[in-house]
Amino acid sequence: METYEIGLTGLLFSFLLLFIPVAISYYLRLKLISSTVESVIRMVLQLAFVGVFLTFLFDLNNSLLNILWVLVMVFVASHTVLKNAELKTRSLLPTLIISMAITNYAMLLYFNRFIIDLDDLFDARYLIPIAGMVLGNSLRANVVGMENFCSEIRRNENRYLFSLSMGAEKTEALIPYLRKSMRVALKPTIANMATIGIVFIPGMMTGQILAGASPMVAIEYQIAIMLAIYVTTIVNLLFGIFVLIHKGFDEYGMFRKEIMRGA
Repeated sequence: METYEIGLTGLLFSFLLLFIPVAISYYLRLKLISSTVESVIRMVLQLAFVGVFLTFLFDLNNSLLNILWVLVMVFVASHTVLKNAELKTRSLLPTLIISMAITNYAMLLYFNRFIIDLDDLFDARYLIPIAGMVLGNSLRANVVGMENFCSEIRRNENRYLFSLSMGAEKTEALIPYLRKSMRVALKPTIANMATIGIVFIPGMMTGQILAGASPMVAIEYQIAIMLAIYVTTIVNLLFGIFVLIHKGFDEYGMFRKEIMRGA
């Protein structure tokens, strides 16, 4: 089955849709026009670059380059998490990169070896798109979870200090805040899994169907990738909060407010 190309004319009609949110923003004075235009321009430029670069990577299909590109993705994802969680990157970024790299590389190798059963575990056509889906979908949970953890500690500082004064170890006193932050952060991912296929058809499944794959093959891939996303998300989030626990508190168990932006 042939996949229809959108072409320049189709893209032009896509951009014409932007008049709707721009008009709404103008009449309601939402002040979103400039940010919308900036985001669209950045999206187009980034996707154009990625399209050219991925074409080069797919044609070359060098395992070392593929691994390095995934590492670049992990770096950008880690930096984005800290930035959006209002955390400073200097002390937290290196450790977060290492933890996310270990988690995501382990999942990618497991996925390609045992689920897809690839001969080449570092095949660019599988490694990079799957890494993008796993990292992209775990970003929001990491941002929400780490931001919520810091907010809860600052909001309930007296309660936390009381637990320490009663003899609790730092980790023991922080467990309730870790539990709450992880529950809050993981709810959207759990809700997505519960409604997938009926409420919405996700992008991976849609793309495979449009590319000519049978719906059953697309469903098999979607189930596998959603499970991989959920597992990677919860492990990434857990490691991210552990990074905060390790780097965000001094030897007396006091929260280092200086790791927060604007502190």
